Amino acid sequence: MSTSPLPLALSVSPLSDRREATQPRPLILDLDGTLVRADMLLETVLALLRAAPWRLFEIGLWMLRGRAYLKRRLAEETNIEPDVLPFNEELLAYAADIAASGRPVYVATAADAKVAEKVVRRIAFIRGVIGSDGLRNLKGEAKAQVLAERFPDGFDYAGDARADIPIWRRARNAIVVEAASSVEHAAASVATVAKVFPRTSRIRALVRSMRPHQWAKNALVFVPLILAGLVSHVDAVYATTCAFLALGLVASSTYLVNDIWDLTDDRSHWSKRNRPLASGRLPLATAIAAVPIGLFAGIAVAALAGPATVAVVLLYLAVTLAYSFALKRIPILDGFVLAGLFTLRLGAGIVASGAPPSPWLLVFAMFLFASLSFAKRHTEVARVIERGGTEVRGRGYKSIDLPLIMGIGMATGVAAVLIMVLYIINDAFRQSFYGNTAWLWAFPAILFLFVCRIWLKCGRSELHDDPVAFAVTDRPSLALGGALMVCFGLAWSGVFG
Repeated sequence: MSTSPLPLALSVSPLSDRREATQPRPLILDLDGTLVRADMLLETVLALLRAAPWRLFEIGLWMLRGRAYLKRRLAEETNIEPDVLPFNEELLAYAADIAASGRPVYVATAADAKVAEKVVRRIAFIRGVIGSDGLRNLKGEAKAQVLAERFPDGFDYAGDARADIPIWRRARNAIVVEAASSVEHAAASVATVAKVFPRTSRIRALVRSMRPHQWAKNALVFVPLILAGLVSHVDAVYATTCAFLALGLVASSTYLVNDIWDLTDDRSHWSKRNRPLASGRLPLATAIAAVPIGLFAGIAVAALAGPATVAVVLLYLAVTLAYSFALKRIPILDGFVLAGLFTLRLGAGIVASGAPPSPWLLVFAMFLFASLSFAKRHTEVARVIERGGTEVRGRGYKSIDLPLIMGIGMATGVAAVLIMVLYIINDAFRQSFYGNTAWLWAFPAILFLFVCRIWLKCGRSELHDDPVAFAVTDRPSLALGGALMVCFGLAWSGVFG
């Protein structure tokens, strides 16, 4: 993509009656979902709400005056960062070849012309922009009419949605860009389809955004059930399983909320820019629609385990949203909030299974997961330093904080080992279902080795963004986990006792 600016005569009024002089047949590119894998209306709404959430009511008032007026006001009130938007590089290369052959290339969009001009300003071969102007929403038939008047000798049009069918009907050729199969068939029925850019699976992108691999964290809800010796109680297992599923659905929904809210920051991040939402593979509208569905389903499943489980799940939801919207930008506090969310999973397991609560277990979890949370922050700050940056965008950390983060992370990890020793002495030894409690003494040693491995990888900059994801794929960590389970089984059964 070229970085040279366009000529000053970029903007073309959508309502002008002027016709283009005879020229080679132009290629017209739609913007939303075509040239850019984004919806500029939703992008500007999100940008305004991130800066001033209280202006949601004002957006509602603008909507009452029509979509064109809404788009113009949003264009005036927000500042879109075009350099981080997910352009369709394949279409961009195709359009560049068309321009190199001598044919003019324009952008015609229902987005406000002011926004569209900012987005395409650095694409040198774009001849002009035709967009909504605050009075007329240039979509569907309205866009088709303007293009037919502007280019009476014909044009080719690249679009992606059913609203583009009236335009393809008047075009010489249709270029179908990552559209649904029904739209592709409709385009073929009204125009000659010159090229098709295939669409990747949005269901797969949605599932990936919901991070099903993170459901492994929710296995913590089974820990109180196991440690209390309730695995043979069918009702307790059923309720705990419901709590597991409920937390998974709610957590996946909050991952979507987090990615929606952090969209601009993620696009500038070295790895998060490849996430489905940040890369544009998952439309913003699809993600927004999926959130309430997932939350409702999660709370409904939690209700099967009882009102106490619903209360814990709702508390988990509230803390997660507070973290996503504000708390993650407060250094140090953010790590302990994440640790608290892990501990809430144990709380859900306690109330669902009816296991007696263990303060030692809960405090142990807080310190262990605080260490893992700071390992994640350490990795993010280290990556920023490697790329010459001085602060983590969307977080409160700076490059000079790296030694402090490591110190806190190692300290909380060692504290977790100490608390585990106290838990074994003051709680686990008193449980009657253990056959040989001596095997429990292997737990602190195994935990110490795991914590040291995490921070060794941090110090070498070899850790993945998420230490939990690292742990479930790292062979030594898996071996330590297997050893932990073997020792627990031996302690339970009393073998060699």
